[in-house]
Amino acid sequence: QVQLVESGGGLVQPGGSLRLSCTASGNPYAIRTMAWYRRVPGNQRDWVASVVSGGATNYADSVKGRFAISRDSAKNGYLLQMNNLQPEDTAVYFCHANIRKSSGSRGTDYWGQGVQVTVSS
Repeated sequence: QVQLVESGGGLVQPGGSLRLSCTASGNPYAIRTMAWYRRVPGNQRDWVASVVSGGATNYADSVKGRFAISRDSAKNGYLLQMNNLQPEDTAVYFCHANIRKSSGSRGTDYWGQGVQVTVSS
C-alpha cells in the first residue's frame, strides 16, 4: 500500500528556515511527479512548487528564490527547503505525488497528510 508521509513542519520566526520531507512508503516503482500545495484556513489550496522525475522544478512566484525542491533518494521522496520564511507563508502544507506502483502500472495520485508551518515572532 503506497502512502505519502510528510514531516518537518513547525514554528519559526520571520527570516528563518524549515525543511519539509515527503516520502513514499510501500516501495513504489517510481515517483513521476511531486508537488507541494498550501492552504490557509478559509482559502483554497494553492500550488507552491513541483518537480518531475527528470528533475525539472517549478515554483510559484511568491516563493521563487526562497524555496527549493531536492531529491531525498535515501527515503524515496523529496525535500522542500524553505528559507527566509515570512508570516504570509503560514499555512498547512500538503505534498502530492503521481506514483507508479509497479513497472506495468499507470500513475496514481496520492496526497500527504499535511503539516502545519507557522511563521511568527
